[in-house]
Amino acid sequence: MDKSKIKLGAAPIAWTNDDLPDLGSRNTFEQCISEMALAGYVGTEIGTKYPKDPAKLRKALELRGLVVCNAWFSGCFTSKPYSEVIDDFIRHLDFMVQMGAKVIGAAEVGNSVQGLQLPVIDAKPVFTEAEWKTIGRGFSEMAALAKEKGIVLGYHHHMGTGVQTPAEIDRFMEETGGSVKLLFDTGHLVYSEGSSEAMLSVLKKYANKIALVHLKDIRPDKIKKVIAEKLSFLDGVRLGTFTVPGDGSIDFKPVFDELDAQGFSGWMVVEAEQDPEVADPYEYALKARKYISDLTGI
Repeated sequence: MDKSKIKLGAAPIAWTNDDLPDLGSRNTFEQCISEMALAGYVGTEIGTKYPKDPAKLRKALELRGLVVCNAWFSGCFTSKPYSEVIDDFIRHLDFMVQMGAKVIGAAEVGNSVQGLQLPVIDAKPVFTEAEWKTIGRGFSEMAALAKEKGIVLGYHHHMGTGVQTPAEIDRFMEETGGSVKLLFDTGHLVYSEGSSEAMLSVLKKYANKIALVHLKDIRPDKIKKVIAEKLSFLDGVRLGTFTVPGDGSIDFKPVFDELDAQGFSGWMVVEAEQDPEVADPYEYALKARKYISDLTGI
């Protein structure tokens, strides 16, 4: 892959899990970003322990040669007043502009089960026709607001939400008419569909519409247990459903080959929520970095 086109980032969720605060509760913000930099990454997503003051955050990152590459935004158009969601997004957008970011990854989490003690597969929401129209309108408006500020909005398909499967991704892209790009997550698609072939099919279909790539690997035996025992998404995280590229079952060479063939340019971010007491974040960040370098030369 072309080193001049691709930048590698890491997500802080490996150090401290925002949805399961006991996972990594002892790990500090400073430890997290220092180990990211030591492992060879140049970008970071934003976690709950990160300073809310842009000047403080910028200084801490600059000392370590890092920049903000993305920060999750929770869209709730199916569960909150429309104007409230737009106002929340504008505040998030202003912060990201101050941080110099160029991408915002967002998902519709209204009625999502990703943070609830419900079966991640069986209890996921299915949007009504009216909800699809509202989501399409809302995300299109957010994308337009972001574009005015020089930022691309990427939709993060996610387990336990109403945009999880390839068919749901297709419907979302249709409803937004191409105004919203895709935050492509390898792990979530293989988790949802049970095969790398399905994940690669989505990649080939939308390779020229990708805003950012989440590089996430999976452990199939753990996912089988989650499905068979009707466990929640967070139960699965504790079990170890996710890991970093090179440590799970996904062969990332076809992923990198397709991105390269399509001329992808931008951020690839290692994101793998695990229990840091079991999977040392620095060790796994190094493992992923070496695996990516061996396959891509980056």
